[in-house]
Amino acid sequence: MSVRFKSSTLDDQIEGSFAAPVAELYATAVGPSATPALTRVLELRSFLVLAEEQVARVRDRVHEAMAPGRDMNELSADDLRMDSQWLEASLDARDGYRAALGELLRTMPPPDQQPRPVRLTQATVATTPPPSVAAPAPQRAGAARSRRP
Repeated sequence: MSVRFKSSTLDDQIEGSFAAPVAELYATAVGPSATPALTRVLELRSFLVLAEEQVARVRDRVHEAMAPGRDMNELSADDLRMDSQWLEASLDARDGYRAALGELLRTMPPPDQQPRPVRLTQATVATTPPPSVAAPAPQRAGAARSRRP
């Protein structure tokens, strides 16, 4: 499933900053009126969604391994140690994306003051060079030099 359809922990702040639902922001981002700030926010949001999904997967895996009805012989300290490392890395990534996204949302101008990208159309002129009178070539142009004895 695409990250556009999954929620993140900062969706409320994003929606509040842009005064539009996240789904609508993704639709706006592909159009000509997308601002650089909107593009960056949605990129960071996408990374945040993936990081939060990874945190949830590791958490669920640890909970399943530690479930009360689970056979004690199936417990593995190595597996739990690896899950602990994965969880730490996932939480670090999530915290980094949350911090970057929060900073971007705090420092960007309000939506009504954000510059819109300007599309300039440049007129193209299809011309053929006017027929001109060819200038005569110099007299010795292309002539071979004579050798001196």
